[in-house]
Amino acid sequence: MNGYQLDWWAVLSGQPREWLLSGIWMTFRLTVFSSLLATVIAVILLAMRLTTSRLLQGIAASYITVFRNTPLAVQFLFWYFGVIPLLPEVWRDWLNETHIYAGFTFPSMELIAGIWGLGLFSAAFIAEELRAGVRAVSAGQFEAARSQGLSAWQTLRYVILPQALANSWQPLIGQYLNLMKNSTLAMSIAVAELCYQVNQIESYNLHAIEAFAVGSLIYLLLGLFLSSSLDAFGRIIFKYKRSHSHG
Repeated sequence: MNGYQLDWWAVLSGQPREWLLSGIWMTFRLTVFSSLLATVIAVILLAMRLTTSRLLQGIAASYITVFRNTPLAVQFLFWYFGVIPLLPEVWRDWLNETHIYAGFTFPSMELIAGIWGLGLFSAAFIAEELRAGVRAVSAGQFEAARSQGLSAWQTLRYVILPQALANSWQPLIGQYLNLMKNSTLAMSIAVAELCYQVNQIESYNLHAIEAFAVGSLIYLLLGLFLSSSLDAFGRIIFKYKRSHSHG
């Protein structure tokens, strides 16, 4: 390190800057689509856990146990190197081609595997946070909803889930933050997200300190933006629901 001169422009200009911007965009896409997938699966898992069917409860519980107790990096490798080769050759060829719709490039096979793996993994943790929120809802809410003739799904959707979200919103924000940070592991299957690009910059010009410092700062800013946005969104939604219900 003797005589080492920091050169921030070696990271923030030219080709390295393009790599950083590309990595931020890829991380954003990976986080958004994985969050949507994880949320949908988590709600389904929650509904299964709340049914009277022991079979559905067992399937949901087994899913959560498996995905919470196996490393995400291993799951990425399983989906990408284990499952994708089992797809029909026509599907693999189509996924490997470049597709552009309405000016947007269809996700690559690597990104699809990243979204799929990260979404399935994160769904197990989000489902458990939602279940904790449901436990905080009084049993009388269930009984009142069913006495009004609501089905089990209607009870979950209109009565229980909104209250469960309010009860577990802060822990859920933490899970979505974890999802964003866990997206770095997608580099193991060649998803060119931010961490992948930062590592590429370091290999390109050997400015490791600047590259990883800038990358860490970007992740910090992304995390602060995500947490503050979700926090503000929650305050708006729950305030609206309270005023609407009182009105």
